[in-house]
Amino acid sequence: MSWQIPTQIEQDIINGKATYRTFQTGNGGQSILPVPPNSYAVIFGYDFSPAGGGIQISGASQFASDGNGSQTAESLRWFETQQISFYTGTDFFPFIHHVNIMHSSVVLNQNASAPDDVVTTRLQHTYTVDNSPIARQVYITSSNDVTITHGLILNATQATTGAIPVTSRTPGFLTYGGAAQTIQAQTNYGPVGTPQQFMQPSPKDFQDFGLVLLPNNPTDQAFATPDAARGLRESQNFVAATHPGSVDQAAIQYYLCLHYAVYSKSIPETRG
Repeated sequence: MSWQIPTQIEQDIINGKATYRTFQTGNGGQSILPVPPNSYAVIFGYDFSPAGGGIQISGASQFASDGNGSQTAESLRWFETQQISFYTGTDFFPFIHHVNIMHSSVVLNQNASAPDDVVTTRLQHTYTVDNSPIARQVYITSSNDVTITHGLILNATQATTGAIPVTSRTPGFLTYGGAAQTIQAQTNYGPVGTPQQFMQPSPKDFQDFGLVLLPNNPTDQAFATPDAARGLRESQNFVAATHPGSVDQAAIQYYLCLHYAVYSKSIPETRG
């Protein structure tokens, strides 16, 4: 996927009504995009290079040991799901990205000095994080400074399942309404006890369908909240704990470049 400057914003930039800018951040998981006083910004795209590049784990097994007793499945799984979110002071925009883990294998010779020149071989597997840039089109307007948060997600904990009845919004045959399948209805993202709780089909339906009582932190969107064990984990924090020798390497960091326009006036009101 790629992004492009929306036609109206492009015309405003050409005509001098707006100024095109970029904002490059990364490394630590918390950043703030400043918006000048008496102005507003329109973020229309970003380029995201995921965290975890440069880590290479190799071994003879299909899930290669990283030398610390943990396996590839656990060592790299944190990097496979990464979240970027924007908070404008009035609105919250989360974006979750799945990141590929690349696998390669090579045949290695062993015992080359054995009698009769007998040579045995073994297969070595190598795993790396694909940190190729990801482009995304967005449209986020703010007259306030914009708070940007990045982190890694490991868990999306199943909390409640149930069957969905037939309703005007969940008709039979076309949806899971009346299908009698037990499906995911509540997923917890974040710390034990006070997680962000994603309700499906929606918080209202969850309660109307009598699945269980509505929890304390219901939301109609899937996103993680900060927690080092079960929610959003700052990538530098994770690297420092699991790959301390790599924490200062540029390749292992995430990078995010915002593309936006600044208008030196108030946001126009929308009239119905």
